[in-house]
Amino acid sequence: MKWGYNTSGLADHSLVAAIKLIHELGYQCVAITLDHHRLNPYGPRPDAELEEVKRTLEDYPLAVVIETGARYLLDPRHKHQPTLISPRQKERDRRIDFLRRSIDIAAELGAECVSFWSGVALEDEPRQMLMEQLCESLRPVIDHASSREVMLAFEPEPGHLIDTMLRYDQLLDLLPTCDAARLKVTIDIGHLHCLGEIPIASQLLRWQDRLANIHIEDMRQGVHEHLMFGEGEIEFGPVVDTLGEMGYKGPVTVELPRHSHRGPEVATESLRFLRSCVRSSR
Repeated sequence: MKWGYNTSGLADHSLVAAIKLIHELGYQCVAITLDHHRLNPYGPRPDAELEEVKRTLEDYPLAVVIETGARYLLDPRHKHQPTLISPRQKERDRRIDFLRRSIDIAAELGAECVSFWSGVALEDEPRQMLMEQLCESLRPVIDHASSREVMLAFEPEPGHLIDTMLRYDQLLDLLPTCDAARLKVTIDIGHLHCLGEIPIASQLLRWQDRLANIHIEDMRQGVHEHLMFGEGEIEFGPVVDTLGEMGYKGPVTVELPRHSHRGPEVATESLRFLRSCVRSSR
């Protein structure tokens, strides 16, 4: 597996500085959350920024994941809006356009995948209608990813329309077979624990054939708060053991978006902890 760190936890660093730091600490992967100052596809010089990142990755080689969970990139007033299930087509098109641009960036960087989610339902609409709306919004995203040969990794997210692995399974059943085959999964270890989808090892084994990306952090049941390792309730030994037994070789990226004020220290401590889990499992 490739231990990685998400740039959302280094929000006070430039992207180039974050890549250098993540590499120098010993990580093998960088999860780049596209944002106002991080390869913003709507920024004034996106092509120049992309070339700068390419050059940096040549000098500081890391596997790359493109993450699309920036809080206020598309709407300065409403967190994580608009989404693939927003009430108006114009809003959904905005998110679709962003995902298509994210796929283009991933293709240019040779990224492992683009990770994204469904979004929160803002109005009290029938679930079946929202699911159909999500499927319709996914179609152009999946088609574009296929044309650029980029892997999509869909993440169930607490509070979203697709919040659990069960809901993800239901989504796959609604998609055409060819589309479902292209929609791999991001599993967040903390989310599984938060929503009671345990044992975590069983979920990893159940979905190993679709598993393209993993987020990792500590968490408590029923509370969606990303915590430093050791501050929550998760036993990580069995998680690491299971990934090793599966022969998983993809990204496992630390996701601590509220820890940027201690970014370098937290990144250092996180990798030390994860490596200790590997050693103790031998």
